[in-house]
Amino acid sequence: MPVLVITGTGTEIGKTVVTAAVAATALAAGRSVAVLKAAQTGVAPDEPGDAWEVARLAGPVTAAEVARFPEPLAPGTAARRAGRPPVRPVEVAEAAGKLAAEHDLVLVEGAGGLLVRFDAEGGTLADAASLLGAPVLLVATAGLGTLNTTELTARELRARGLELPGVVIGSWPEAPDLAARCNLADLPDVAGAPLLGAVAAGAGDLAPPVFRRAAPGWLAPPLDGTWDAAGFGRREAP
Repeated sequence: MPVLVITGTGTEIGKTVVTAAVAATALAAGRSVAVLKAAQTGVAPDEPGDAWEVARLAGPVTAAEVARFPEPLAPGTAARRAGRPPVRPVEVAEAAGKLAAEHDLVLVEGAGGLLVRFDAEGGTLADAASLLGAPVLLVATAGLGTLNTTELTARELRARGLELPGVVIGSWPEAPDLAARCNLADLPDVAGAPLLGAVAAGAGDLAPPVFRRAAPGWLAPPLDGTWDAAGFGRREAP
């Protein structure tokens, strides 16, 4: 898995923290890691973006962006309003390919959901994943409403012939409600793919050394972690 694309069922659901957890766990397993943000929006030129937040939390990763735009909008809209060239899927694929030549693992983090548009022609992260032939890890929310958005995204991935290795819950609450606990059983069913982790709510606020020690416990063995879906499900069962 030299390149892993990370998308979500929406925005502000924990993609960056999940990306950091995957990176930290891979680093702990002795792998070299690069993180590529396909399109960074809502960040000023001199501010650190999501890729650098991953590096802050995870440790010594190579952080890179294809492009950034100042307004917190969909990449295509943000590029148009800024009067700048948009990000193209082929540019994302080329940047990831160059990083893959020098790293054991390249994590490509999208902006928003799978089909958020990069350009006026409708290019998306899904198109970049297709060009790369890369699997797409799906980050989902824990509670009510997640089953619909997860199934829709999983269906789109399969319609495009893209591999979905699994789903990670981006923010598992300290006191989960009934919907969240039931979703542990239902998410793999609607996604047609296993649960590969549940990152604790507030993980991004942890001190980096604490985050790095905890990260393997949030992710399942296919992501180099120790998280046990069956045991977690039994513990949280309604």
